[in-house]
Amino acid sequence: MEGVEELATETDKRLSVHEAICASRYESIQARFDEGSKRMNRIEYLLYVVILAVLLGPGVAADFVKKLLGV
Repeated sequence: MEGVEELATETDKRLSVHEAICASRYESIQARFDEGSKRMNRIEYLLYVVILAVLLGPGVAADFVKKLLGV
């Protein structure tokens, strides 16, 4: 029976290490997803500005940017 208990203990240790490593990896992956989400939001807003500039014309877009920046 000692062999079975030792095997169970060793397996439990290995599983605990594996769980800790996976938890660390998951945190890293989640952080990267969050950063990517922020980046995608910025890209989305830039696309909206480009669409407006194309639809309204460059002159109107330039006036809007000037008003927005207070120039």
